[in-house]
Amino acid sequence: MSGDFSLSCPVPPSRYGQVLMAHGGGGTLMARLLGEVFFPAFANPLLEEEHDGAVLTLPDGMRLAFSTDSYVVQPLFFPGGDIGSLAVNGTINDLSMCGARPLCLSAGFIIEEGLPVEILQRVVVSMGEAARIAGVAIATGDTKVVDRGKGDGVFINTAGIGLIEHSLHIAPRSVRPGDALLLSGDLGRHGIAIMAQRQGLEFETTIQSDCAPLCGPVQALLAGGIEVHCMRDLTRGGLASALVEIALKAGVQVEIAEAQLPVQEEVRGACEILGLDPLYVANEGRFAAFVPQTQAEAALEILRGHPHSAGACRIGQVREGRGQVILQSRIGVPRVVDRLSGEQLPRIC
Repeated sequence: MSGDFSLSCPVPPSRYGQVLMAHGGGGTLMARLLGEVFFPAFANPLLEEEHDGAVLTLPDGMRLAFSTDSYVVQPLFFPGGDIGSLAVNGTINDLSMCGARPLCLSAGFIIEEGLPVEILQRVVVSMGEAARIAGVAIATGDTKVVDRGKGDGVFINTAGIGLIEHSLHIAPRSVRPGDALLLSGDLGRHGIAIMAQRQGLEFETTIQSDCAPLCGPVQALLAGGIEVHCMRDLTRGGLASALVEIALKAGVQVEIAEAQLPVQEEVRGACEILGLDPLYVANEGRFAAFVPQTQAEAALEILRGHPHSAGACRIGQVREGRGQVILQSRIGVPRVVDRLSGEQLPRIC
């Protein structure tokens, strides 16, 4: 989101030391850090939306979406993607969550001295291919080199601009009681793919990251006349953190059914082994969408017609409330879903 000032490298211990060392967002400590440090310093109406990007209105009435993110994932290459494709798709997806058609990206590289040129070339070629697939140009960039041992290979920052070609206000504030909550596909594959690769875990089948551009299914929803109220890609902190942020901003109660949440058996088994909850595991090619109840089935039909959202399903609804997410468990017991106290999977993007 536009307020996702994720910290990508260790800093000296401080009041926020635990979350600073976590390399990411999604937890209550990062929420405090944003609320007490960054938002007050940068306060402006664009940040107050707390969305995946800022929506800019030009003098002629044209609207643009603008977003940026940094990528520090280890390992650099993982099943289903790499830091390059992740950097491109991640910013494309943030723009898409604003309802924008992505136009172009910038790419900034912080390269560690001694990184083999062959590895850098693999990353850059992957970025170019991901951009071509999404129909987006990498229009400008920058490179910096840091001393050996100070950069962990390569870090990448991408920023992007997208064109908003409709009159909808797609943002957390637009969510309202009665909305249906849709999910574009199965949960948790990216985070588990990274963790399995990092820890050397082997399963009967290789778990592939879901890293993918979401501009296709989003543009299909808009072209199909769906009155989308809000969308959010489910990155750091997973589905749970995304829904908590939206519920708090909209001042509503979001209810989800555990039995309706799609999780691959391999991912569910890996989560049990690692002591993780799929609700909080990161995704890089999945999003949640809030749409009017009357358009839910039409929206699902559109999403299921696109390869990156073929597993779309309805997982819940919105009711009057006070900024809560309630999970109806498989045994019928409701529980409040909250943010994590810290980051569950560090360095997953």
